[in-house]
Amino acid sequence: MCPDLVSVRLTIVTLILILSPSIDRSIRHETRVMQAGGDLLGTIKEHFPVGISMKKHPMRLGTLLKAVCLLSLISAGNAFAASLDEVLGVRSSTTVDGAKSQAKIDKLSEQTQDLLTQYKQVMKVVDGLRIYNKQQRRLISNQETELAELEESIDQVTVIERQIGPLIERMIENLEKFVDLDIPFLMGERIERIEFLKDTLDRADVSVAEKFSQVLQAYQVENTYGTTIEAYTANIELDGKSRNVDMLKWGRVALVFQTPDGETTGVWDNKARQWVILGDEFRRGVRDGLRIARKTQTADLVRLPVAAPGE
Repeated sequence: MCPDLVSVRLTIVTLILILSPSIDRSIRHETRVMQAGGDLLGTIKEHFPVGISMKKHPMRLGTLLKAVCLLSLISAGNAFAASLDEVLGVRSSTTVDGAKSQAKIDKLSEQTQDLLTQYKQVMKVVDGLRIYNKQQRRLISNQETELAELEESIDQVTVIERQIGPLIERMIENLEKFVDLDIPFLMGERIERIEFLKDTLDRADVSVAEKFSQVLQAYQVENTYGTTIEAYTANIELDGKSRNVDMLKWGRVALVFQTPDGETTGVWDNKARQWVILGDEFRRGVRDGLRIARKTQTADLVRLPVAAPGE
């Protein structure tokens, strides 16, 4: 075979191999290349019949090679242009799809963030409810304990009521005995209080709790007498006669009197259960004590007769 013909064929095959990736991307360009190859082979057969040497037609061979190269370049250009359009189209489509995918991702990210925020808020509420439930369980437990104690107390109410009545009566009797044995100050007021307690004890319209409360109040009043200073007017028996005098109660330490003219001053002797006339040395002290009790004089030291312990 002629070397020039072999060279031409190799050139054609090489061009076809080079253009094959682009031609495979488009059937239209592949068809054009096949048609161009057919035309080329027809031209070769026309100018170079079988059995004729290429050496005898050097000018025709050069023209033919130029035509093959031009055709190859045109086909390759068309193929490359089509391939580039396809690549750009694919890239553009990929960019649009990527933008859509990114938008979906951003939307899902925002939704996820919102859900995470809602979840954290719900968990805070749940934690608060857990603590609240623990506190309520403790409160319920304590209330159940108190309820059991109350039920036990209610069961014992009948027993307590049976015992509280006799207790109140004994307390009134003891208070009456105490007043009789105490120094005789404000006797009318104190006796009247005791009589009121006795009358209330037999009343059916007064509850046991109210009766007990009134007795306790009477005890509290008697207790406060030991810490107060009082001046009042009263009638006492002196030498078999009733005389109106000014009385001075200095707590439960001393109970003294003085006549309105200041001539007679005396003290109650609780052991002897009678009044004792004092000397003139106590006249001024009793007078100042009366003024202090009536708040007509500032508090000051006063001289009063006080019984020594054991007397």
